[in-house]
Amino acid sequence: MQAKPIIEAFFDESTNTISYLVADPATGDAAVIDPVLDFDPASGETDTCSVARILAFAAERGWRMTMVLETHAHADHLSAAPYIKASTGATIGIGEHISEVQKIFAPVFTFDEMKTDGSDFDQLFHDGERFNIGALEVEVVHVPGHTPADIAYHIADAVFVGDTLFMPDYGTARADFPGGNARQLYRSIRRILSLPDQTRLFLCHDYKAPGRSDYRWETSVGDEKRTNIHIHDGISEDMFVEMREARDATLAVPTLLLPSIQVNIRAGRLPAPAANGVHYLRIPVKAGSGIRHLA
Repeated sequence: MQAKPIIEAFFDESTNTISYLVADPATGDAAVIDPVLDFDPASGETDTCSVARILAFAAERGWRMTMVLETHAHADHLSAAPYIKASTGATIGIGEHISEVQKIFAPVFTFDEMKTDGSDFDQLFHDGERFNIGALEVEVVHVPGHTPADIAYHIADAVFVGDTLFMPDYGTARADFPGGNARQLYRSIRRILSLPDQTRLFLCHDYKAPGRSDYRWETSVGDEKRTNIHIHDGISEDMFVEMREARDATLAVPTLLLPSIQVNIRAGRLPAPAANGVHYLRIPVKAGSGIRHLA
C-alpha cells in the first residue's frame, strides 16, 4: 500500500477556487494542482500573490516542485502554471483531450496561428495513465462532461476531481459550455463514485450552499453517494440530465470566461505582447441589429 500524500489546500475567494499542493513525504517532490493567477478584470492587471504563497509554503518545507497539474482548461480563473514553471522548472500537464477544447475555441477568438494539438503543454495525459510525484503513483481518470478534456488525479486514497463534483449540498458542475455534455458528466461522476466509500474527494470550487456559513472542499465517495443533491444513489441518468440541462439554462456566463479560456488553452500563457509591451486579449462582440450599421 503506497504512502498517502501530504495535501495542503489554498483557497482563492475571489474565484472560489481551491488549488492543492501535493507532496510525497518520502522524497519531498511536490506538484500543484489548478494554481490561480490573480487577475483584476477592471484594470487588466495580473499578480502572483496567490501562487507565491503556495511556492513559499513548499520552499519552507524543502519540497521540490516537479509538476503543475491542470484538471481542465478553466473558465473562471487564469492559470498560474507558467509562473510556477518559470520559477521552479516544473512541467505542465493536462488531459490529452485539451486539443478538442483548443479546436472549439480557436475559431471563437480567431486564433489562426494557434496550434490545436495540445503542444503548448509539456505533458498530455491519457485515461488510465500512471505517473509519479516522487514515490507517489498518480492515476489519470478521464471525466468528460463539464468539458471534453476534464481529468481527475487519483493518488492513494485521494482523488482531485476538478469541476465534476461539488460538496454534496451544492451538487455538480455545469455542462453547458461548448463541448460539455450532461450525459457524459453523469457517467463520469458515477465512475468516480464507483470507488470505495472512504475515498477522499478534493474539489476545485466551493460556493457555500444556502444555509452554510463556511467554505468546504473535501468530501468522500460515500458522502456524495448518500447525500449529493444532484446525483445521490437512486438518481438515474435521465433524471440527472433533465435536471442539469434545466439548471444550466438559468446560469450566468462566468465573469472571467473570456480571458480565462484564451489564456488557459495556451497552458496559461498570455498572448505575445504588442509593440508597446502590453498583452491584449480579445472580446468577441455580437452587434445587435440596431447598431450593426454603425460598425
